[in-house]
Amino acid sequence: MADDTNKGIPYLALDPEIEKSIIADRACGRMHPLRFHDEDVLRRTVKLHDEATLARPAFMRDVEKIVNLPAYNRYSGKTQVFSLVENDDISRRMLHVQLVNRVAQGIGALLGLNANLIEAIALGHDIGHTPFGHAGERYLSKSYHARTGRYFHHNVHSVRVLDQLFPRNLSLQTLDGVITHNGEFACQTLECGNTRTFQQLDALVEACNRDEQVIGTLRPSTLEGCVVRVSDMIAYLGKDRQDALEMGVIGSLDQFESNVIGRDNARIINNVTVDIVNNSYGQNRITMSREVFDDLKLAKRQNYQFIYTKEGILDKPFNVVEAMFEEMYERLLDDLVADRRDSPIFRHHVRSLVKTSHSLTEEDYLAQEPNRIVVDYIASMTDNYFMNMYARLFPDSERRIQLDYYDAA
Repeated sequence: MADDTNKGIPYLALDPEIEKSIIADRACGRMHPLRFHDEDVLRRTVKLHDEATLARPAFMRDVEKIVNLPAYNRYSGKTQVFSLVENDDISRRMLHVQLVNRVAQGIGALLGLNANLIEAIALGHDIGHTPFGHAGERYLSKSYHARTGRYFHHNVHSVRVLDQLFPRNLSLQTLDGVITHNGEFACQTLECGNTRTFQQLDALVEACNRDEQVIGTLRPSTLEGCVVRVSDMIAYLGKDRQDALEMGVIGSLDQFESNVIGRDNARIINNVTVDIVNNSYGQNRITMSREVFDDLKLAKRQNYQFIYTKEGILDKPFNVVEAMFEEMYERLLDDLVADRRDSPIFRHHVRSLVKTSHSLTEEDYLAQEPNRIVVDYIASMTDNYFMNMYARLFPDSERRIQLDYYDAA
């Protein structure tokens, strides 16, 4: 990115004394004093198969469990920011989780944290996300709340996917990092939370489902989780701007203001990473300088102003999708309650989930609250699957959306 775009904002460098300390740490194999140790891993069930080995450390097992789930494959078809477009050059959620992992690995390596735990949290943190990004999350929560008084949050649902729908005995530490990732809530300092048991985790899940405000109180219980949480923001701020340029939503980066972190993706990643390491090295929390934190908040506000308020829809009537969510929700719920076994909710969701879950039986799953099952199904859908399913369920509807890859040309 040219200097005129960033108006002379430089790439920040590590504090020389901290850099010397990191080099010395690496030379003698010294890690962060609060690095989470593999031997302290906690799982719901003690299984010989899950015991760590030299070849497969504790949290590497979590990584392998996550990337081999059917739900992981669907990242590639889910919106990151821009929906209702066919463009292979913009980010999907699969790329986003990889970018979060890359940023978090960079910070974690400099601080001497557990790289495998960071990777497991990063790759699993959005696995419960809906189609159509945060807009889809709001629409699904609205339909769910209207019928049950409960709320849908993608981070909470990610834990359900990893712990209940596809129970692979993931660690408490990975699940804790997933539910608390909440990159939408910016904090200058992240101090570790206190979730030490699965009973506490389960109570957090239930509290989030009942009370929309609880989400804002969550804090990761490991420094690795704290790093992933802040990396979520670092990874999307600049990358979403790149995608907005590609989509023509913004004309240039000149409309963004910045004092420290820069306007483009490369500077944002470098400068926030360096500032976090300079301020967090050897500490019991992850923190930024006030200067960088204020600039990060400014960057988020401007992304909302110039990018996110458009919901990535350009000139398309996105309120149509909200109506489609409600209509599909009602239809699938009715099919489920009426036990229409030829419905997609049975043929495409229940039977498939039971087959791949490894532990759920059809009888036990269907005994769950019906709205919960409908939410599981809709949240699992990719964007295109949702649109095609809607067209199948409502062939005469005027709300059908059909995309053409060359629409934007």
